Amino acid sequence: MAKVVMYCTAVCPYCVRAEQLLQRKGVTEIEKIRVDLQPELRVAMMEKTGRRTVPQIYIGGEHVGGYDDMAALDQAGKLDELLAR
Repeated sequence: MAKVVMYCTAVCPYCVRAEQLLQRKGVTEIEKIRVDLQPELRVAMMEKTGRRTVPQIYIGGEHVGGYDDMAALDQAGKLDELLAR
């Protein structure tokens, strides 16, 4: 299964939804980078992604976007393929 990295905060409902969706897909390990605890990590996230909102999700090193983007990939039947890499 592909490595999943998620930039997140403690109180973000979309982060929770993203984690739940990934768990339903069989993901057991998510590397969480808490940008609320280390503001410099939010700056790094914004430089990498061009976005300032969380979550920002990487699957197998590929930036897939936020929760809505990942849910759209799932609806299109492409999320499983990404996770299987």
